[in-house]
Amino acid sequence: MNTKLIKTGKTVEGKEILAVELTNTKGTYVKIYNYGAIIGKFVVTNKEGEKQDIVLGFDEFDQYVSEEYLTSYPYLGAVVGRYANRIKNGQFTLDGKAYQLASNNGADCLHCGVSGYDKRVWEILSTIDPSVTLRYVSPAGEENFPGTLTVELTFKLTDNNELLLDYKATTDEPTIINLTHHGYFNLSPDGGSVKDHIHRMPASNYLRQDDNYVVDGTLIPVEGTIHDFLAPKPIGWDWDSEEGYDQTYVLDKEYGELTLASETSEPKSGLTLAVYTTEPIAHFYTGKYINVKNAKGGNDYKPYEGFCIETQHHPNAINIPAFPNTILRPGEVYSQTTIYKIEPTGIS
Repeated sequence: MNTKLIKTGKTVEGKEILAVELTNTKGTYVKIYNYGAIIGKFVVTNKEGEKQDIVLGFDEFDQYVSEEYLTSYPYLGAVVGRYANRIKNGQFTLDGKAYQLASNNGADCLHCGVSGYDKRVWEILSTIDPSVTLRYVSPAGEENFPGTLTVELTFKLTDNNELLLDYKATTDEPTIINLTHHGYFNLSPDGGSVKDHIHRMPASNYLRQDDNYVVDGTLIPVEGTIHDFLAPKPIGWDWDSEEGYDQTYVLDKEYGELTLASETSEPKSGLTLAVYTTEPIAHFYTGKYINVKNAKGGNDYKPYEGFCIETQHHPNAINIPAFPNTILRPGEVYSQTTIYKIEPTGIS
């Protein structure tokens, strides 16, 4: 088991960019940048005994900050904050004060606005084999959010092929918070569309969304819909091939309990990705808007060539009182855990 710090020789806004490499005794290897807390590589062994990288990304750090990539920016592998997903009209009211965020997705605020935690340089607090703890201090007023928010995120790789993401956050003033990780996975050794991956989610309900994918507070049973993944099925079995999935699911669980959020397998590699979380929501996205040139190995990524399981609190919850609380106050600690576990067999 090993943790290694690698200098990239690059800086962003005068701050040094480092890569942290985590390796376990099974040879599983994860590469994390202190820019955006990006998971740049996640290399595992498939059923043929071959090493396979299961996350979308780039070979070189420079590509994550290139103008071409940022023009059609899909948040490859990054942590999203201070508030993930969409906030209706970019507006919310906290303790009687109204706030206006950037409208960067039509009239709505998507993934915190123009420059969220995915584009910030995080401080490396500690490296203990095989783990790393990053910290980002988000000043009051950043992207027009109130309060200085201090976030610590620990990545830990276990010998059970689990990558744990443990988040903690505190604030000096009341604020809102909803963090997630925006990794794109493809378990096929050949890449390509994820439509034939076998997928299941223990979620009996999904949240109704408007035409711009903003939830409105209404729960809809998955039974009898294309959103039913209670039993395993290919992702593309009955999807709308022009849309794929960009949908928020309410997990069948007790609030705060660490349980399964999803399980996805791919027959050719023999790999299964199981995602566990303490969060109540898994947003399932199959990459309709992916358009990335010259990615890993010189490949271009096209729509539906990666899937995301974005574990989080209910989107737009600050505007829907019936949803679980996303307000953090001084003296309180925000915490969540999400685990990506790689298993060598298919869905049972």
